[in-house]
Amino acid sequence: MCRGRLLHIRLFQASSHLWDCHHFPMLYTNRPNYDDTDSDDEEEEDEREERRNYVSSAAHSFTNIMTDIFRRLGSFRIVKMLNVPTQSFPAAGSQQRVAPAGQSGRNKVALKPGHSLMDWIRFAKSGRDHTGLRGRLIEVTEEELKKHGRRDDCWTCIRGMVYNVTPYMDYHPGGEEELMKAAGKDGTELFDQVHRWVNYESMLKECLVGRMAVKPLAVKALSQKKVISSNLNGLTPPLPPPPLMASPTSPSSMMLRPTGFAPPSEKDSRPRFDWFQTDSTVNIVVYTKRKIPRSGCATIDLQGGVLRLEALLGNMSYMLHLRLTEEVEGSVEVQTAGSVGKIQLSIPKQAKGKWASVGQPLEFHNSFLRQKDRALHYRDCVLVSKTEVNHNTSVFRLQLGCGSVMHVPVGKHVYLKTQVQDAEVVKPYTPVEQSLIPVVPVVPVDPVDPASQDQTHGSDLFLMIKVYPDGLFTPQLDTLHIGDHLMVSGPEGPFSLRPLRDVTHLYLLAAGTGFTPMARLIQLSLQDLGSIKSTKLLLFNRQEKDITWRSQMDELAATDQRFQAEYVLSEPGDGWPGQKGRVEQSMLRDFLSRPEGSRVYVCVCGPSAFTELTEELVRQQGFSQEEVHTFQG
Repeated sequence: MCRGRLLHIRLFQASSHLWDCHHFPMLYTNRPNYDDTDSDDEEEEDEREERRNYVSSAAHSFTNIMTDIFRRLGSFRIVKMLNVPTQSFPAAGSQQRVAPAGQSGRNKVALKPGHSLMDWIRFAKSGRDHTGLRGRLIEVTEEELKKHGRRDDCWTCIRGMVYNVTPYMDYHPGGEEELMKAAGKDGTELFDQVHRWVNYESMLKECLVGRMAVKPLAVKALSQKKVISSNLNGLTPPLPPPPLMASPTSPSSMMLRPTGFAPPSEKDSRPRFDWFQTDSTVNIVVYTKRKIPRSGCATIDLQGGVLRLEALLGNMSYMLHLRLTEEVEGSVEVQTAGSVGKIQLSIPKQAKGKWASVGQPLEFHNSFLRQKDRALHYRDCVLVSKTEVNHNTSVFRLQLGCGSVMHVPVGKHVYLKTQVQDAEVVKPYTPVEQSLIPVVPVVPVDPVDPASQDQTHGSDLFLMIKVYPDGLFTPQLDTLHIGDHLMVSGPEGPFSLRPLRDVTHLYLLAAGTGFTPMARLIQLSLQDLGSIKSTKLLLFNRQEKDITWRSQMDELAATDQRFQAEYVLSEPGDGWPGQKGRVEQSMLRDFLSRPEGSRVYVCVCGPSAFTELTEELVRQQGFSQEEVHTFQG
């Protein structure tokens, strides 16, 4: 091989590795935490099943190896390109989503012995040539991709990268039917519909065929969606990134604008930013041009002189991504003025003086696009405390680094990422507050505009986590010591506060740890939303000891007549005075009411079977689609 060709391949591999490091975590569980709730038979059985599969695989390993050898010898053939392994690709209707009507639980496919998740990890890392290219990477045209759309020769493209997912077929919990929906074509949209948080790059890196011979989807999105790259402060579009040219004395009045770009119109609703400085600080201001939550909507990371800010604005995401001109201290102070939609960052300079510009734009700087088109980004957190809630559930307090500030909006979740047996594992969790009862007196909030207060924010996350002894992920979390580190993603999820603006009666229906998104909704309704006159929670659990934060909910109900909590047990003990059984029509008929002149909203969270059935029963009560939100994967 000529030296030029070898250099090209190595550069390509290096760029692919950097691209790998930028994106998502790996999926080794089948459903997000906010949907993985108790009546807990479903999740516990899944976790135990995973462990049983792992243990039983050793007994079947010899048989599997021999079977695989004979199968491969029998189907060996010469192909023009390559015949590479496959990976799971859950789509709509898979176990990641609510089960179809008439089914209970997830649409899981029974895997053969020796085909568990851990078996796939071992197989992927066995050193075999899964691509048939002996380490080479190639460019794949659309025409070539279409040729590989069969069960025994299946390629798919995700975000501009092509993988041979054939070997993964038998390991996919959702079955080969789900994978074949993306066979021989671009599967990015299908992938994102279910769980774009899966780290397919890590899981399928041994199956990587190469890049598509077209621009990656992420780059296409920027042009197709007319993503804003306004030229304030001398900034030009981030691709390619030119230097900034802001005046050190008057950054907004003495700009040098590139030709060919008109300034945004006064009616332009897309966010913009500006900056100013003192001798000791550099200050960046984002004008979102809309009201934003008082609790904040931005995630900021400052590391190694690189600043990354992402603001969640409904289903849209606005990002700043800069390499700052000069060295700064590692801390960031963030202030939010909700009523005017302003986010201001203050960063201390290491050396006093004036900067000629704020920094160099990096990838996707000053971009505004749908959140689901934005890659997940992780930052390091430290476990600072673990507080027991009940016999198997604790609140983990995670502290972000001094250069990170994260505001997780109500109803959103984050992903935790860790290593289990040399494999990268992630799972979603919905943050709660430190306590259901306010720790400090609540400052009165304008009921017309609950986002009107200015606020400075902290940087701790509180996650209520149930530990399953036979599980794959949570036992690993339970072994963490104070001071250990975890990687945490930014906020995710489709929930919006907009439908709650004029609601007078809020109903929350939850099963087990499906309570976690409801906890902050309860606090929001009582503290920030002046229109809500009544908030009622109906919480389903197996046994009385499984009820989380019961004493706090009882205390809150006793001190605030607007809140009411009712508990239902499927396995009640002797003397239980409350309701018994599982969710059914008569139970909801008594719980849900629509007073004359009221505006109601219902939130549902629980295992897929619970969520599906409950949503159907709520609709039968006459509630419209706009009046119901289900938290689901």
